[in-house]
Amino acid sequence: MQTEARVGVVVEGGGQRALNSGHGGVVVEGGAAHKFVAQQKSLHKQSQIGTISQLLAGGVAGAVSKTCTAPLARLTILFQVQGMHSDAATLRKASIWREASRIVNEEGFRAFWKGNLVTIAHRLPYSSVSFYAFERYKNLLQLILGLESHRGSVSAELCIRLLGGGLAGITAASVTYPLDLVRTRLAAQTNVIYYKGICHALHTISREEGTFGLYKGLGATLLGVGPNLAISFSVYDTLKSYWQSERPGDSTVLVSLACGSLSGIASSTATFPLDLVRRRMQLEGAGGRARVYKTGLFGTFGHIVRTEGLRGLYRGILPEYYKVVPSVGIVFMTYEKLKQILSDIPTN
Repeated sequence: MQTEARVGVVVEGGGQRALNSGHGGVVVEGGAAHKFVAQQKSLHKQSQIGTISQLLAGGVAGAVSKTCTAPLARLTILFQVQGMHSDAATLRKASIWREASRIVNEEGFRAFWKGNLVTIAHRLPYSSVSFYAFERYKNLLQLILGLESHRGSVSAELCIRLLGGGLAGITAASVTYPLDLVRTRLAAQTNVIYYKGICHALHTISREEGTFGLYKGLGATLLGVGPNLAISFSVYDTLKSYWQSERPGDSTVLVSLACGSLSGIASSTATFPLDLVRRRMQLEGAGGRARVYKTGLFGTFGHIVRTEGLRGLYRGILPEYYKVVPSVGIVFMTYEKLKQILSDIPTN
């Protein structure tokens, strides 16, 4: 005769009885069943609200940040693509002030935000996915790699943040890439307007270059965005954790701005050459232009180094720094603040 062993806690009274099963399950009887079900529904609801708050906070943070720094972002793109069709003398004369003056004189002040609508359309899903995916990948990696028992270890935490950030960047970039390509082409237009808007650009590129034309430069993007977000998230998370442990009373806004700015500088310095190559590959054949790079990612790297030197890989890094310090700082600050506000909203 076999008997089933049951171990656990029995709670009786008022017709209620709960017992832990020897199989690891939970048997709940009487009025406690309703309480148990209610608790599970509450947890599920809180999880859904947490997901929504992360997605919403990440999307709004990205849109606000990009709008605030759009002029510097456009200057960065224009500097990055100068080497494609400019001679050495023109490149030597290039400066931020000269290019900014040209935009105001030839295109008007509003031209600093050229392509910003598609930037927002890209950043809303991109930032939402990247922030949400980062949190999820962190939790998943802690389970898969068995690192949950080493949360006090700096190396283990750094490993999780690097991997989580890299995977989050690849996921977000893959989902939203066509909008990123359209954004680059709209922002790179100066006097000649070839693409009239988001829909027109998507349709024109698909018609003239095929569906794969919408993913031109994706390889360089994934190679860059993976380490970019890996460095950005890991530096931010590490600095924020250290800062809050040393100075727990400091303002969340101040901590987010400072740590976000430093993480932006670190990630941009490390991945800028890949970003420059990505921009140039995105513009290959745009608007009927002659093709400059015909040998793929590594061939493009080699061509830039041969024709412009190693400095050519960092063309536009100065406006990028001017942009990234406030941009990434605003992203993390807005994200943290919105997430805090949304999480404080009553669930009932």
